[in-house]
Amino acid sequence: MADTPETAGNGAAPQQAPVKMNVLAQFVRDMSFENILAQKGVQGEVQPDVQLQVNLDAKKRTTENQYEVILKLQVTSKAKESGNTLFVLELEYAGVFHVENVPDEQLHPFLLIECPRMLFPFVRRIVSDVTRDGGFPPLNLETIDFLQLYRSELARRASAQQEETANA
Repeated sequence: MADTPETAGNGAAPQQAPVKMNVLAQFVRDMSFENILAQKGVQGEVQPDVQLQVNLDAKKRTTENQYEVILKLQVTSKAKESGNTLFVLELEYAGVFHVENVPDEQLHPFLLIECPRMLFPFVRRIVSDVTRDGGFPPLNLETIDFLQLYRSELARRASAQQEETANA
């Protein structure tokens, strides 16, 4: 029996098909921008302190191999000296992905790491445009390390679960 490309080299198992991912759609699911500085009529120069919260969500769609990934941001800018809130931006940005050939045990991290990486440049642009259009200098978000974010969430969940079992 001749070796085929899939079994070449000591009868090894067939190679897995390459991962296939397509972005089918992306859109703003929800967005809110409050310019509290303008509402209160604060005058003068203010040094901002910007805080960013990021949450991710992924869910299977009814169509085979399709998933919706949602990147949720909450950006709060406060004055460094007074602590008064300058603006609050909340954004839910979603992408619909067609994903094939990802093993089941790797699908969850794939959806919460790789898919948000694809969406992030668009989210960055929206945040920049909205803050600029809202009367502030454009806020250019630093690149988010989605792998580290994923690992931190796993560690947080494991810690919470240990605490829950210790208290039971």
